[in-house]
Amino acid sequence: MGQGRVSARSLGDGPANRGLVDRNVIAALGPGATLVNIARGEIVDEPALVEALASGRLGSAGLDVFADEPDVPLALRRLDNVVLAPHLGSATIETRTAMGESVVRSLERLLNPV
Repeated sequence: MGQGRVSARSLGDGPANRGLVDRNVIAALGPGATLVNIARGEIVDEPALVEALASGRLGSAGLDVFADEPDVPLALRRLDNVVLAPHLGSATIETRTAMGESVVRSLERLLNPV
């Protein structure tokens, strides 16, 4: 099996990371590479990503997040070299339990102030 490049992104949101994976980063990966984004949609310049995928300058992409969730750009949905997932990164029993417990604690603080 040949070697390939995979660039996986797992960064927080915020102005410092917005557009971090831009046209230059995507070009540096090259046509044999796969970009995986499981972090925040806004860290990837989606128009530049679509352009690179459509032109073959980037081999493929796996995306669990999108810049304008829940809307996924039609251009991404039409590409055969993209795998799209519906933001499943937090879909574990442990994470969902912790999220529920956090909501309960927040409600308790709201309804029962000290």
